[in-house]
Amino acid sequence: MDDSIEKIVSLAKRRGFVYPSSEIYGGLAAIYDYGPYGAELFKNITDSWWKFMIQDRADVVGLNSAIFMSPRVWEASGHVGGFSDPLIECKNCNNRMRADHVLEEIGVQADEKMTDDEINKLIKENADKIKCDACGKSEFADARSFNLLVKTNLGDFTGKDDEPVYLRGETAQGIYVNYKNVVDTMRVKIPFGIGQFGKAFRNEITARQFTFRTREFTQMEMQYFVHPNDAKKFYEYWKEERMKHLEFIGLPKEKLQWHQHENLVFYANDAWDIEYKFPFGWKELEGLHDRGDYDLTTHAKHSGAKLEWFDQENNDRYVPHVVETAIGADRLTLAVLCEAYNEEEVDGETRVVLKFHPKLAPVKIAVLPLSKKEELQGPAKEIFDALKHDFVCEYDETQSIGKRYRRQDEIGTPYCVTIDFDSLEDKSVTIRDRDTMKQERIAIADLPEYFAEKLA
Repeated sequence: MDDSIEKIVSLAKRRGFVYPSSEIYGGLAAIYDYGPYGAELFKNITDSWWKFMIQDRADVVGLNSAIFMSPRVWEASGHVGGFSDPLIECKNCNNRMRADHVLEEIGVQADEKMTDDEINKLIKENADKIKCDACGKSEFADARSFNLLVKTNLGDFTGKDDEPVYLRGETAQGIYVNYKNVVDTMRVKIPFGIGQFGKAFRNEITARQFTFRTREFTQMEMQYFVHPNDAKKFYEYWKEERMKHLEFIGLPKEKLQWHQHENLVFYANDAWDIEYKFPFGWKELEGLHDRGDYDLTTHAKHSGAKLEWFDQENNDRYVPHVVETAIGADRLTLAVLCEAYNEEEVDGETRVVLKFHPKLAPVKIAVLPLSKKEELQGPAKEIFDALKHDFVCEYDETQSIGKRYRRQDEIGTPYCVTIDFDSLEDKSVTIRDRDTMKQERIAIADLPEYFAEKLA
């Protein structure tokens, strides 16, 4: 693992951002819990996406569909028959690895459309370069397709498993099966979008790189329904919009790039990824897909419902085409953590600071009495109480003021408010800026207006 990502993993655990799930029982591979600060950061990221994609737009509505869906949904969508990754197994230690990732690591490209035979041919041609990441041996069984859907026994009272139910593999299908409900109830007009975020589950063969690839994750997806003739136009539009949002929340242009899929999956007319330069390399952050009319057409065929649009003005009836934007909230949270992490030399010591965009910072303001003396605690708590309704604040009186500043730097708090003995006389406090470490004196009465402007 890259040295810098190891530092981020360590900080995330030490400062309450991310914990290994079920840690007291030895953990569960590729599953993580968000701690107090991580939960706030994660919420701010999903809130930012929701505001940009739904709240600020008149042409997109929100949805919160169920995790459990009829098994027929996944049969119709192709997930039961074709939602799989190529798996190879080490003959020596039985370690399982994802074949396309193994090939990618040695510079050989394998795409989603390749058959097992084509994957096996590539593996045999490069057998001398491929080693098991567990034991180092180079003997593997033939690659085979491994379905990623997670089965559950919901409602299986007989134990026969005649019709297995699945945890959803993506959130998009919940949007497609609710297309008609939204059209019938929400007065939407083409073009319009439906967006949602929520949990998805996949039996990943080799989940790795911290929270980048996990078996339980949160997706933020939007399906934009358009006239077939307008699909290309809106596809280019949404590519621009999604890049704008990623830059707005603090990911720099030089660490974002476009990657076009050369071999498209069966439902896509075009597909591009926005990649971010993680410490472990350029990796997919968000996918944008021109899905044509595949999704609504196949669900109409399998369900018998009419999933089309009727344009009364032009007497035009058609199945809308879909432009999809899909990003993993966990991946975006990891990217934001990586981008925010900084080490700086200050007075001969290393200062670790998370320079989050203020809107994303878990804690916006830390209220710090200079000492634990009672005459400072009262005014400090009054200030905390006055600010906490509008801003996420933290009250901290433990250890020296310098150590408390460093602690707030490590969780990315933009501003610290220090109450000292002069505050009792001049009714002012010292404000410390996280990034510049500069301090200024502000009247207590002006704090709400001051922070409203700074954190707008």
